[in-house]
Amino acid sequence: GDKEQYDELKVSAQKLGSAFQKVNFLRDVKADYEQLGRVYFPGVNMANMSYCEKAEIIFEIEQDFDEAYKGIIRLPVEARFGVYTAYVYYRRLLRKLKNTPSRDILRTRIRVSDPVKYGLFVQSWFNYKLNLL
Repeated sequence: GDKEQYDELKVSAQKLGSAFQKVNFLRDVKADYEQLGRVYFPGVNMANMSYCEKAEIIFEIEQDFDEAYKGIIRLPVEARFGVYTAYVYYRRLLRKLKNTPSRDILRTRIRVSDPVKYGLFVQSWFNYKLNLL
């Protein structure tokens, strides 16, 4: 209901949505490319994605996350925890994708284990409660 705050946070929210979507695209590249014939990264040879191509994609996603964080810390306190928790989870998934060779991303769906997810939730809760965002 606060138009001024909405306008101030809009770009950060768009960057966060973009980062989430690109992480999902990279994580699901095998199924999207092989089963659905979809390519979400123009100019990238999805059948044989190179290290450099993957690095460029990840760099772009990291820039989106960096811009998104600037908005997360300015969110109303009621909304901040949930958004921050999703942000932390997707950052972890991106780090896992970054550390996975391209050939493995093209073979299998990379995921964050349930115990790690729980740990990220607890970490996010403490950061939120202690105002460490």
